Amino acid sequence: MLDRKRAAGRSLVATALAAALVGVGLGAAPAPAGATVSRAELALRWAPIHYQDVDATGSHALGGRSDYLTKVDFDGDLNGRNNWDNAARSGVSFAAHVYYSVVETNSHWYLTYLFFHPRDWTDHPFFETEHENDGEGVMFAVERDGSTYGVLRSAVTVAHSDFFSYTPAGSTWTTGRESVDGTLRMQSSPHDSFQRPVTAQEAQGHGLKAYPQYDIVGDGIVYYPSTVAETPSGADDRDVRYALVDIFAAGGLWTQRANADLFANLGTFAGDNSGDCGRGTWSCGVNSANAPWGWDDGDDLPGRGQIATDPAKLAAEYFTIPGGVSRTYTYNPYANEAAALAEADRTAPRPID
Repeated sequence: MLDRKRAAGRSLVATALAAALVGVGLGAAPAPAGATVSRAELALRWAPIHYQDVDATGSHALGGRSDYLTKVDFDGDLNGRNNWDNAARSGVSFAAHVYYSVVETNSHWYLTYLFFHPRDWTDHPFFETEHENDGEGVMFAVERDGSTYGVLRSAVTVAHSDFFSYTPAGSTWTTGRESVDGTLRMQSSPHDSFQRPVTAQEAQGHGLKAYPQYDIVGDGIVYYPSTVAETPSGADDRDVRYALVDIFAAGGLWTQRANADLFANLGTFAGDNSGDCGRGTWSCGVNSANAPWGWDDGDDLPGRGQIATDPAKLAAEYFTIPGGVSRTYTYNPYANEAAALAEADRTAPRPID
């Protein structure tokens, strides 16, 4: 990979989050112990520091931009079938955004984060496919222990069609039906006073694991959670802030779940093989990226999408938890589509990311 110096300047995009985030700005002091916080504040508190490896070589890399985080509508529309082509256009936005959803039980909060790229790509022709759109992510389980933000107990990450589980140092959660794959590291941010979990994605295919199981090799971007969205200055930028986008917001991804321009089926982004996708490589897959309610590890017991839609079930399967977890949700908008999600689990094509 190229070893570039950071280009001068950075495009700062002031991004307004939900009104609930007003007053939770950069460097804000933690809320007083016992204070009630909004779901947006919880999501901001536990949002990870994120290491993104970047490969700037090859025509499909777009000089590294194919590995930048951005929004689904980075190109100004909600059409999933033009994202590969539009990523190469001048003037489209690579301001950093990460999607999130929060569901709750009386015992835990479950926070899911979706990291979106317009391309899952490769630069060689041997047995590697690429495809339009890419959605990987992580789910954090946070115990409601009476403190303001709770205690982080575990993480499960999505790397293509496999899940990997982690616990931070000192967690009371241990191996369950699935082995714990490593320790979830915590790191301080230069932009606030919190210790945060640290995640990382590989270049090109964007599988996501706990840092340093993936790491930056050569060029890369370090993303920090914030209330503004910055655009990387280049392929090697070690301080870029990202803004959060609520999946459940009005007009958001969950509202758009039946939009046939954006989704091929419930939980799978629509993508085709237009343009140069697959050119010079093994092939270009279609409809190959997934939203959180479509994530699935086919070798594990929890069903398609349950990492986001029924995370208490997944937590109980993956980990041994002292005292167990409540399985009764006090807030879970996904549950309104339980029948459709169950049908998608039964009939939808298996994720092939």
